Amino acid sequence: MVDAIQLELIKSQKRTFVLDTNVLIHDPNAVMSFDEHKVIIPITVLEELDKLKTGKHTMAADCRQAIRVIDQILGSAPPAEVEQGVPIRRYDESPPLGTLAIMMPPNDPAISFLSPANDNIIINHICSLQHLSQDEKIILVSKDINMRLKARGCGIESQDYHNDQLVSDVELLSKGYQEIAGSFWEQIHHVSTRQEQGQTLHIIPKDNLTFEVYPNKFILDEQGFIGQIKAISETEVTMLDLTHDFLMQQEAWGLQPRDIYQAMALQLLLDPDIHLVNLTGAAGSGKTILALAAAIEMTVASKRYRRIIATRSVQGLDEDIGFLPGTEEEKMEPWLGAITDNLEALHCEDECTHSSIDYILKKVPLHFKSLNYIRGRSFQHSLIIIDECQNLTPHQMKTIITRAGSGSKVICLGNLAQIDTPYLSATSSGLTYLTERFKNFAYGGNIQLRGVPRSLLAEFAEQNL
Repeated sequence: MVDAIQLELIKSQKRTFVLDTNVLIHDPNAVMSFDEHKVIIPITVLEELDKLKTGKHTMAADCRQAIRVIDQILGSAPPAEVEQGVPIRRYDESPPLGTLAIMMPPNDPAISFLSPANDNIIINHICSLQHLSQDEKIILVSKDINMRLKARGCGIESQDYHNDQLVSDVELLSKGYQEIAGSFWEQIHHVSTRQEQGQTLHIIPKDNLTFEVYPNKFILDEQGFIGQIKAISETEVTMLDLTHDFLMQQEAWGLQPRDIYQAMALQLLLDPDIHLVNLTGAAGSGKTILALAAAIEMTVASKRYRRIIATRSVQGLDEDIGFLPGTEEEKMEPWLGAITDNLEALHCEDECTHSSIDYILKKVPLHFKSLNYIRGRSFQHSLIIIDECQNLTPHQMKTIITRAGSGSKVICLGNLAQIDTPYLSATSSGLTYLTERFKNFAYGGNIQLRGVPRSLLAEFAEQNL
């Protein structure tokens, strides 16, 4: 009897989610993310995916992936079952959970909008579905704020797609360091210290630390102590003792850090054991110039990497790159002006800046790549710089990071306050997703840079505009 009651309760809690096109573009695997609930895709959404699937740009690839996922779930199901809902079988479990259905226009729709716009057609479909299934809780899922507002105006519950949003507030995002008031060692009741390869390591009981710990996080206190967490076990934390002077005296291709935050970033960039570095911060905080200086240092001086691959995500890049003349690298150069500008800044004190830049461009195998053509490739022994990562979706971020082959290092740069891509916010950005997902990765690190060393004008603009 209890089981029957529980089954009825679970049944009553089930909901029906209608997905908008932008959700499937944002995450092509979105249909797999609704657990035991019913997922409906309007036929209008399939038509939009069909129109957008052609081409080599990122959106087209995401559309094709979404179509493949839908086709895989529906398989050879008969039309009647497709209309009612086909069980969704996931990769990690054998029993199906939830269903997927295609929503056709009803014969007698409860029209709310007369405009033939696709958004209005989808809302009309949902209104009709709500009218025919009054006992069913139907929710529209869309990344489009205006469509969600229109749906609510028609009495339809709507929400954003939150499956890949790991933090509710960007202020909760890991900064890569923990600042301690007073002395850090006053909190520690027991510590053991050892020397290893010329480095001082402190082993501290994990329960002595009152903040979240993860690999390569820095600890700073007001007494001048700086430590970097190198290993974490169930009971202990191993911390590398770093001095303020050591960090500030680091140098990469003639560039020295201007503050302790840039110094911590440079420590991660130059560390051969760190395969992923994620730098966030305001415009002018030094993200690109630090990454470029470290990249040149590690390719020209130490020859740790064979080449530098620079790319970036720019709103309009997918469409506009084809209209520029020249090769892929020539087409990418206008978009990657930040790289060449910072290259000039690194050599601005040389007797002949242009000669120095020409020398570097000849000496360093620096390649400008478009994100459109990065899928399916594998870059070996390369240092990959990805600028403007805040404009990437989590799915796009995964596509790019997985291109790193053996012996490669990836540097991701971005400013979460300057997102230009529609349907993305600071909490849903791929840069936020990457930072949160990789914070426990033993071979990765992130730093949120502070201040705007670019100029007094840039600093005032960042704070007041």
